[in-house]
Amino acid sequence: MLNNLSLISHAAAALSFGLLGVLVASHYLRRDIDRVLLLAAFVSVIWAGALVAQPLWGQPSFFIRYFLELLRDAAWITLLFALLRNSFRATAIVGRLRRTLAIATVALLVFLLVFGALEYTFSLDLLNGKTKIVGQIALSLMGLSLVEQIWRNSVSFGRSSMKYICIAVATMFGFDFFMYADALLFGQISDSFWNARGLVNAAMVPLFAINTLNTRKQPVEFQLSRSAVFHAGTFMFAGAYLLFLAIGGYYVRVLGGAWGEALQVLFFTIALAFLATLMTSRRVRSRLMVFISQNFFDYKYDYREEWLKMTRELANLSDEPPLPERVIRILSGLVESNAGAIWLRDEQGAYVLKTAVNLGTPRFTTIDRDGELCRFFKDREWIVDLHEYREDPTCYNLLEIPDAITRIPDSWLIIPLYLGNDLYGIALIGNPYAPVELNWENFDLIKVVARQSCNLLAQADAQNRLSRAMQFEAVSKASAFMVHDLKTLIAQQALLVKNAPRHRDNPAFIDDMITTTDHAVRKMANLVDHIRKPAEDVESAEILDLREIVRQLADHYSRRAPAPHIAGNPSPAPVRADREQLRSVLGHLIQNAQDATPPEGEITLTLKIARDNVVLFIQDTGTGMTEDFIRSQLFKPFESTKGLTGMGIGAYQAREYVHKVGGNIDVTSEPGVGSCFSVRFPLIIYEQPQTEMEPDRPIIEQIKPTQSAK
Repeated sequence: MLNNLSLISHAAAALSFGLLGVLVASHYLRRDIDRVLLLAAFVSVIWAGALVAQPLWGQPSFFIRYFLELLRDAAWITLLFALLRNSFRATAIVGRLRRTLAIATVALLVFLLVFGALEYTFSLDLLNGKTKIVGQIALSLMGLSLVEQIWRNSVSFGRSSMKYICIAVATMFGFDFFMYADALLFGQISDSFWNARGLVNAAMVPLFAINTLNTRKQPVEFQLSRSAVFHAGTFMFAGAYLLFLAIGGYYVRVLGGAWGEALQVLFFTIALAFLATLMTSRRVRSRLMVFISQNFFDYKYDYREEWLKMTRELANLSDEPPLPERVIRILSGLVESNAGAIWLRDEQGAYVLKTAVNLGTPRFTTIDRDGELCRFFKDREWIVDLHEYREDPTCYNLLEIPDAITRIPDSWLIIPLYLGNDLYGIALIGNPYAPVELNWENFDLIKVVARQSCNLLAQADAQNRLSRAMQFEAVSKASAFMVHDLKTLIAQQALLVKNAPRHRDNPAFIDDMITTTDHAVRKMANLVDHIRKPAEDVESAEILDLREIVRQLADHYSRRAPAPHIAGNPSPAPVRADREQLRSVLGHLIQNAQDATPPEGEITLTLKIARDNVVLFIQDTGTGMTEDFIRSQLFKPFESTKGLTGMGIGAYQAREYVHKVGGNIDVTSEPGVGSCFSVRFPLIIYEQPQTEMEPDRPIIEQIKPTQSAK
């Protein structure tokens, strides 16, 4: 029995298809294709089992084996029709072609089955042996034609998701075609073909299994090479491979003994199926294409021209347009787009939207530095294609994209901006004018331009910080002159006090004293308007009731219209801060609201307590501010809208002090409607001292830790 190669061959086929059926039945029965594959595997097990049983026990009869042969072919053709239904492009011509193939295949199967049944039942000799072989050849050609139609028209479904099953089915039908064609030529089926047939079918089972395991993956459209060199290289490789097969097949036949011819057929069939798998592998083709492009083709870009173009754009020292906007235009221009946005790291480490070009941005645009996207970019320098991400998130390890990006319509590429090895910013590119296919060269150029642009952005930021420091130094120098003026005023007042006892009865002295005092008052008032007391350390601050501070400020600023009023009856709100600094900060915000609001307008002060925080809302019905002004100028020092009368550091000092005590300032505004400043402070929570009613309650002051500004 072990010397019968046909028995071993078909037993291997029965076992292999049985395992395939178990795999499909136990895990993958979600699609029609999976269910038809299970049916084909089951029929193939019965078919191979009948061919194993015949040499052992002389059963089943020839008609049963012929009937199972037809059923096996019908099962695999049914699988091809299931693939064809999903892969065909919906046009009238291909629809008619599909119907024609279906009708011809079904008619041929019914013809062979009916005449076989009549011959078996009534012992009629309706079809001779050669006619039956011609019928098998026709079925094989039908199967190959269906595979060709599936492959050529599989655009919507994706060729890579079905290539293994097409290769396997085409190999089986191709083998049957050569076997029956050889039988028609020589008048009998070759023992070599027949003995190797079961092993050939068994060798195709791994391809069915791979296709089944890959059903969860998104299909990827197969693309052919655009270069004649790629085709030439492919044919040269195929020729060398076939030459190797010829040499290997010769030695297999020589050394194979009695099984040499069958082993040679088996070797050739499996090797050709492997060649087809290799040549249709997207990964192999992609690597070959990159190798050829890098070594035999001109580059896609003229890098000298691209470098000069980028240099001309970035060499512009003016601020029209701003540098971040120019960087966006450079990056988007590389991929035929005109839209984009850029986020840069701020002093707290978060990534803040600097500018957006031709993109609608959502309300909240800050990207958390501890977010998954930032951690992803810190690990690898990848460019995220959002089109590819939406089709198959697993290609980016199920990366979570922040809402600040996903809520932007027409977003396409997310590009990391590195300063050295640190993530300094994130750029977003919008959809291109027309579909653009990116390759390794596009990505390399984008990464190089992104790094160079990031260096300039960081340099510009450093220059702004240096300029700010120099401006503060200038303020310090100006303060020295102001101190000199104060000393002059003090000297004048001291002289008046010294001469007062001697000239108090002199009317002229009294007039001079009044004039000098009035001048000193006006001079000191101007100095006070421009100088603020330096902020003290938070540790030296005291616990204050924010409600009382707000009431005092409301009374103080009620002398000017519009007078601020407090909404509701707020509860006590203990905070830790310096009294004078707190009054100065909140007073500046209230005064700004009065400056921006007409006398008939309204200014409302509201205190709310939530989650261990107290928030003061300063709302006015003034002129309002644009989002661009809030983002780029409101809290920027030395940027004032009051001309020479303002130094532009009030809002900046207010925000810095609130941050220092653990709070935060947020602003919402709309031009023509008004503005609302929300100032958040961490609330001091403490327990009341124990009383006679509560003798066991300890006196504990529980101060919440300072919260970071968000």
